[in-house]
Amino acid sequence: MNARSPYVQNVRDLVRHPGEMRERTLDIAVPEHLGEGMVAVQEGAHLAIDLKLESLHEGVLASGTVVGQADGECARCLAPVSIPVQVEFAELFGYPADEPFDHQLDGDLLDLEPVVRDAVVLALPFQPECVGGCEDLELAPGISLITAETEQEEPADPRWAALQGFTAGSDDNTEKR
Repeated sequence: MNARSPYVQNVRDLVRHPGEMRERTLDIAVPEHLGEGMVAVQEGAHLAIDLKLESLHEGVLASGTVVGQADGECARCLAPVSIPVQVEFAELFGYPADEPFDHQLDGDLLDLEPVVRDAVVLALPFQPECVGGCEDLELAPGISLITAETEQEEPADPRWAALQGFTAGSDDNTEKR
């Protein structure tokens, strides 16, 4: 663990003191981009983290909210987009000598980087779109762009064509006794 990382927090005053709690506000310049694909929080962008650290018998519970901005390209028109990111997280950092946890304290230090990274990356859209919708796209002749708003009905299977007019309440298709 790199003790100089902006994600590393010293929790010496909380270790093995159940019931103690501290709140911190962090402003982190992201050392490397968070996310892959069409949109990511870029290197050097700022994340604001409202952090609550609570000492428990098992370790230190870190919870909070991350607020920032992700930049990338629209999946439809490839125009630049900026998407606000706001995500909550909660993770227990266990004591090293106790049973294994996903995340453990390293002495008096805890590293929020994997927790924040996971929360932010999972909150990013897989196919981001322009906030106000894309402007009309100019496509070459013969190319159509079908979106969910202009979804076309699939043609009926010819084997079922005789049943197209049938409805459950239709009296015309029922036998009279």
